[in-house]
Amino acid sequence: MQGAEGRQSGAGAAEVPGARGLPGGAAGRGTEEVGALVDAAGTLAEARSRREDAVRASAGEEAGGFTTWTLTTLALGTVVGGSFFLGSAIAIRAAGPASLVAFLLGGALVYIILSALSEMTVADPTPGAFRTYAERAYGPWAGFVVGWVYWTGLALAMSSEATAVAVLLRGWVPWLEQPALATLIVLGVTGVNLLGTGLLARLEAGLAGVKVLAVLAFIILGAAAIAGWVPGRPALGLGALAGAPLLPHGIGGLLGSMLIVMFSYAGFEIIGLAAPQAREPHRTVPRAILWTILSLTGLYTAAVAVLLVLVPTESLTPELSPLVAGLRAGGLGWAAGAVGGVLVVAILSTMLAALFGLGQMVRSLAAEGYGPAWLREEGGHPRRGILLSAGAMLAGVSLSYLLPRQVYLFLVSSGGFALLFVYAVILATHLRHRRTVGCPPRGRCQLPGYPYTTWAALVAVVGILLGMPLVPGQGAGLAAGLLLVALYGLAYWIGVRRRRGEAGAEAD
Repeated sequence: MQGAEGRQSGAGAAEVPGARGLPGGAAGRGTEEVGALVDAAGTLAEARSRREDAVRASAGEEAGGFTTWTLTTLALGTVVGGSFFLGSAIAIRAAGPASLVAFLLGGALVYIILSALSEMTVADPTPGAFRTYAERAYGPWAGFVVGWVYWTGLALAMSSEATAVAVLLRGWVPWLEQPALATLIVLGVTGVNLLGTGLLARLEAGLAGVKVLAVLAFIILGAAAIAGWVPGRPALGLGALAGAPLLPHGIGGLLGSMLIVMFSYAGFEIIGLAAPQAREPHRTVPRAILWTILSLTGLYTAAVAVLLVLVPTESLTPELSPLVAGLRAGGLGWAAGAVGGVLVVAILSTMLAALFGLGQMVRSLAAEGYGPAWLREEGGHPRRGILLSAGAMLAGVSLSYLLPRQVYLFLVSSGGFALLFVYAVILATHLRHRRTVGCPPRGRCQLPGYPYTTWAALVAVVGILLGMPLVPGQGAGLAAGLLLVALYGLAYWIGVRRRRGEAGAEAD
């Protein structure tokens, strides 16, 4: 069987530049290439097990494996980036003062999703993480569609991060066009990511610390301005909150803001993807999840609470970081300049960590026969998957030439749809996992209130997706996300029909 031979042979001979990982490109490569994407789907469990064991063994040798601390910093490095430092202005403007409620609700949803993912990850820390669990619960089609939708969505999200960095750096290098600058950023991040897992973990630990300290500094300085401790400035008291309506745009504004809020939390699933490279996953993964949730929710809600006092929400725009706007309004312009530099560090850190997760997902898909043979590779670092993912990010960045003004919101909303779609699948998979497997071995159930909490989170995620058109500019992202799911579903169907046709021809 062709799929069996491909899995036994490992990485193929085709070179990396030979296939461009453009979002949605699988459906357009013709029947032959699509067949390669789904070659031997759902078969050869024994070969899969041997490959996954080899990945785990190699990962354990490289840099000694991730600890609780490095897993947490990797997650913070992925999550805390341009989506909060820059994109949160969209959510705060849409929801007004109720954006504080939105971030609290977002934190609660992330806790439920991560806890559900933790139970499955601790039970089986496979490289494919949620993609593999969805496949086991609902069949090969689910593994194929979820894996490639997640990969495309996160690649689009990281394209938006590169675009955000380019916007911030244009003032320093005005002779470079924004798309060219974003391209250089993607290439630089890719080069660093190819140097190995050990270096990535150490670098992310340092960069995550810079970002967390920057948010803490904003909270402290903003609180000082509110209390009147800034020389020459009176105490603000309630400041911009005085007389401001709780929901300036109604419930629709709150619901519409939730996509961007969840996008600000997006990336936490990197813990599941990195779990095979962790020391004692049954201990380190649950602890890393708890630390990540407490850190993110605490930082985000405190920062938004301070911001709501410093600046009117209606004045916020995605062209300027809300943190910078808040510090300027509080008479701390000197600090606002420093935050601008931290913004660049924050977004680059997010891209570094996310590109590693993208590479892991591509390797898992290829190992299952859901990608071209040349993407299959052994070892602890998914270099070929990283290169393919970088190509997809460059394709997303190139949209700046076509939609120079709307590209950021489009990338955020379309990438956000894909990620929320995956979160809904994680929750649906968890419902079946708990019924068939129960709690993970050598541990305890991480999610309290099952199945009610899982069902509540699933309904909430679906509601957020349906509420996307309530925010101007997100309708196109919803349409692109639905088209993406349909394209990958079609790609799987075409591949299955091709395999059946080949099997029938061999039988004749």
